[in-house]
Amino acid sequence: MHDDGRYDDPRLTGAGGRPPGDPVSRETSYQEWAVDDPRDASPHHPDPAPRPETSSTGAVRPVSSAPANVPPLRDPHDPSDGPVNAPTPRPAAARANVAVSARFEPQAPVSAVPHQPGAAAVETPADTPPAAGYPEETDPDTYVSRETPTREEDDPPLAMEAMRAVQILNPSGEVSMPRPDRTRVMCVANQKGGVGKTTTTVNLAVALALHGNRVLVVDLDPQGNASTGLNVPHHTGVPDVYDCLIDSVPLAEVAQTVEGIPNLWCVPATIDLAGAEIELVSVVARESRLSRAIEAYPGHFDYVFIDCPPSLGLLTVNALVAAQEVLIPIQCEYYALEGLNQLINNINLVRQHLNPKLEVSTILLTMYDRRTRLADAVEQDVRNHFGDKVLQAVIPRNVRVSEAPSYGQSVMTYDPGSRGATSYFEAAQEIAERGVKEPVSRNA
Repeated sequence: MHDDGRYDDPRLTGAGGRPPGDPVSRETSYQEWAVDDPRDASPHHPDPAPRPETSSTGAVRPVSSAPANVPPLRDPHDPSDGPVNAPTPRPAAARANVAVSARFEPQAPVSAVPHQPGAAAVETPADTPPAAGYPEETDPDTYVSRETPTREEDDPPLAMEAMRAVQILNPSGEVSMPRPDRTRVMCVANQKGGVGKTTTTVNLAVALALHGNRVLVVDLDPQGNASTGLNVPHHTGVPDVYDCLIDSVPLAEVAQTVEGIPNLWCVPATIDLAGAEIELVSVVARESRLSRAIEAYPGHFDYVFIDCPPSLGLLTVNALVAAQEVLIPIQCEYYALEGLNQLINNINLVRQHLNPKLEVSTILLTMYDRRTRLADAVEQDVRNHFGDKVLQAVIPRNVRVSEAPSYGQSVMTYDPGSRGATSYFEAAQEIAERGVKEPVSRNA
């Protein structure tokens, strides 16, 4: 054997073989000849292979005793045998084995391949067995794809939103929220502005009224935002809560029905209420003017919500004296927590000197943003401090809640399927169930 780019086949040299000057090219490939013939693989085989015969033209012909699967040897110098590198036909079984083994060979990097044929150019042999792990025939009763939806999955989002809207609007008008045995007068107060006092008052009142409760909303804020949210006229000249506080006008003459919401009334507030703080200073029993007006109302209400201004003046003191419970909305930010201490101290002073029945019964977390850690930290602090007084329902930031007042509606009627409406509905339901099942604990 010498390395000059060619090699001499030991079986083709010597007696009856090819002369040494006519070697076989190294590029010639005889895969089946070297692999399939066991007698060529071992030089010490007990039955050595017979020598191939040479024809008159010099072409090598296989002997009759060669295995059937060994292709005939081709002479590169004999044109009658065809080209040297012509593909050798293989049986179908051999093709299948090659196709299967090619599946598990490591592929070359994409950058090393100059051209990738398209999906249409790749042909899979018909006799190629299916890949491992995939059934040959898919039975729809036994094999289901991961992407196939099942019947146990939830309904589509639009269907769920429609179901929530029907539940909140309660078109049947039946009493689905429990009614309390006595009138619950709730003061919605927080000296911090912009925490959602008016929004909470309006939406809770509408939610309770839609489900069979008789509700009265007293707008005690000179800005009159609660009147705007309920679409009640509150311009100058309209009888309002100022007349009740200063001129002792009966509350029944001032209350207005809310259009489109049965069992809901509202006492509006006008800009005249801004001067009531100064005028009440010289009035006798100035802290209990609102309390006497509510007690003198001839009708019966299940709930009375008093929307307080963002201050601790005489208007807020009147609301605290008239109420039995205090509902404190807390925005999930640090500033809302900072002023909560002073509010609790004032509530304790009113309870000690003016209204011994007053108690902080409900804490509602508003404007909750689940994307921030601050909101979660504020929630944990409030729940650790107030315990069971904090409602499980949390009001998230929702643009529908902010859009509703511009249309003179609450979010319950503006978009009843939104997250904001659903959250306020859950809060109202929780307040109604707490007032019936459990007595509210005293404030420490």
